[in-house]
Amino acid sequence: MAQQAAPTGDATPKTTSSFAWDKSNLPKQLFINNEFVESKSSKKLEVYNPKDGSLLANDVALAGEQDVDDAVAAAEAAFPAWKKTRATERRDLLLKLANLIEEHSLKFAELTRLSLGAPFTSFGSFEIGGTVEAFRYFAGWCDKFAGESHPQDDGFLKIVRNEPLGVTAGIVPWNGPLATIALKAAPALATGNCFILKPSEKTPFGALALGTLIKEAGFPPGVFQVLTGDGSTGALLASHMRIRKISFTGSTATGRKIQEMAAKSNLKRITLELGGKSPAVVFDDANLENAIFWCVNAICGNSGQICFAASRVYVQEGIYDKFVEGYKKAMEERAKAIGDPDEASTLMGPVVDKLQFDRVSGFLERGRNQGTLLTGGSRIGDQGYFIEPTVFINVPEDAEICKREIFGPVAILNKFKTEEEIIAKANDTEYGLMAGVFTQDINRALRLSSEIDTGMVGINCVSLAFLNTPFGGTKESGTGRENAIHVLRMFTEPKTIMVNMTY
Repeated sequence: MAQQAAPTGDATPKTTSSFAWDKSNLPKQLFINNEFVESKSSKKLEVYNPKDGSLLANDVALAGEQDVDDAVAAAEAAFPAWKKTRATERRDLLLKLANLIEEHSLKFAELTRLSLGAPFTSFGSFEIGGTVEAFRYFAGWCDKFAGESHPQDDGFLKIVRNEPLGVTAGIVPWNGPLATIALKAAPALATGNCFILKPSEKTPFGALALGTLIKEAGFPPGVFQVLTGDGSTGALLASHMRIRKISFTGSTATGRKIQEMAAKSNLKRITLELGGKSPAVVFDDANLENAIFWCVNAICGNSGQICFAASRVYVQEGIYDKFVEGYKKAMEERAKAIGDPDEASTLMGPVVDKLQFDRVSGFLERGRNQGTLLTGGSRIGDQGYFIEPTVFINVPEDAEICKREIFGPVAILNKFKTEEEIIAKANDTEYGLMAGVFTQDINRALRLSSEIDTGMVGINCVSLAFLNTPFGGTKESGTGRENAIHVLRMFTEPKTIMVNMTY
């Protein structure tokens, strides 16, 4: 998930809403053409609570081929009028939706927490605030995303317009189920596209609940729709001949499949925000307390289920022993705050489900033979999917736990000596999403920022993002960018108009 550094706005007039979704009344139907409807597919999704493994629902709609076709047809019908809707009207609709989400922020946080297990104090409030702010931020772009013009000194006036693509879709992950919606839907809608959302089958409730507010905000039917489903639903969207764009956040393996399906269908535009194995590089002159703070938060936030988590920590040999001592202590303190995500005192909850728990546990078991276990490495309790924050030291660079994305609260901590050595180690990965450089030497920091092959680099910070700067990675971390003006370009096609001024 792409975390946002900006908090939610404040003083917006509150509205009276008919929003009634909560843990006793879960949304389970598809939202097509501004109505909640049963899926035409007989298959259903099962959704579980990761804090105890209990079944939340076994009857959540799974969109099949006919459901996808219905949503696409509704979006196609809505697109001509939506494209011509004044930018200020689109802005006002997005702002109203943001206000409604903010009004019901506690309910949205609960709907997410039920199936994700992320505590409100450390993640839920942050994610809802980022969601609201993202809708407001892109609302502000509606009447400011200008085209270009070039002088007619050669006899031709050249005008470049930013044209919406048409029917677009977003496939979002379970680790940031609301924030990632905003990062895709808001720029798509702001630029005049219609948008079909497919949330993760693991965390569908918040996305479906949005349907009530989409309609209440005043969006025309077919402009913003929600289709729950599994990988088969995502495949239908990625291969659909009348969808013009897919924006996907998730694993590199699934991203490859989506790229292939997009190419084999209608060459639809794609944005892929994929995996990471982000290095944090701590030099001898770094502020030790600050470096430990960021590195711990980067791997423990959302139980380590963040694509740009600092999962590889490299510390220069002069302060290595002190860093190990402080990092171990801080990770063990964080472990004391693991518990029931519904409790206000909890800072860290479970991983999302049994599949993810088994995956992370497998890495922990194999990791004991690949490095030295410094702390953690075990399950907490015998109920639910809680895992201790874990650190391995003295890990070979070619070890599995050093190379593969684990997507849990597991970090490797290694020593380095020279700048040249650490540049090579930082870049020795198939990923290139995020890096952090901790030093008080600004020249060194900027040198490494240039030399490390990633889409984003934090200096004396790591694992964060901003709405007004591009978010994305190099190599197998994806293609395209989210946030800022860059995502608006991902949802539009530049059209060149040439006027013969001598005719």
